[in-house]
Amino acid sequence: MKDSRREPSGEKLAPKAVVNRVCLYLRQLEVFQRQGESTVSSSRLGASLGINDAQVRKDLAFFGQFGYPGIGYRIEGLIGKLRHVLGIDRDWPIALIGLGNLGRALLKYKHFRRRGFQIVALFDIDPHKIGQMYDGLPVRAIGELAEVAASRTINLAVLSVPADVAQSVADQIVACGIPGILNFAPTTLAVPSSVSVVAVDLSVQLEHLAYKVLNTQSAFPDPAHLFDGASGR
Repeated sequence: MKDSRREPSGEKLAPKAVVNRVCLYLRQLEVFQRQGESTVSSSRLGASLGINDAQVRKDLAFFGQFGYPGIGYRIEGLIGKLRHVLGIDRDWPIALIGLGNLGRALLKYKHFRRRGFQIVALFDIDPHKIGQMYDGLPVRAIGELAEVAASRTINLAVLSVPADVAQSVADQIVACGIPGILNFAPTTLAVPSSVSVVAVDLSVQLEHLAYKVLNTQSAFPDPAHLFDGASGR
């Protein structure tokens, strides 16, 4: 079933695959800009990403008409428009919930800040972590989430807690009125349709990668037989 959800403006949301490709277009356009280029064609933009030019034009046309006849796309202008489409032409304060190994690694990932995403509040359910300081921020009890979310205008939460508590924490996030969750817990969350969830399950991504490698290599060897001759048998 296709996703028929709509934005508050009433416009239909772009399919996930289109948004994913638009993110790739934006990054590649930024590469071209750093190289000093000012314009690019759909064929060159697509070729740099392994996407055909017709798909590039179709994806961008979902959000408006950005090209110029005989010129292609003006890189600087298109970057600005795509940043606006993706909502990253503004700052996004984020609540990070769960300060285990993954949570601490996410906190140290500075690229978030360069894209407009800034972790401004930390939460955990472990009483031993509450009150500790990480990267200049205090770890708060999850019960403080509603107050902090309202005072800091937090609309995004990153969830990096164990799977067995993820749903209960997600329920608290929803109750606080936070409409977006980036879920690193290896479980599916049940949330209202008004809340958007993006799941990041690293094991699923590895399984996907293994499948692609297995099915794109000719005569891919069975790992169990790679060293059959090594012992001289």
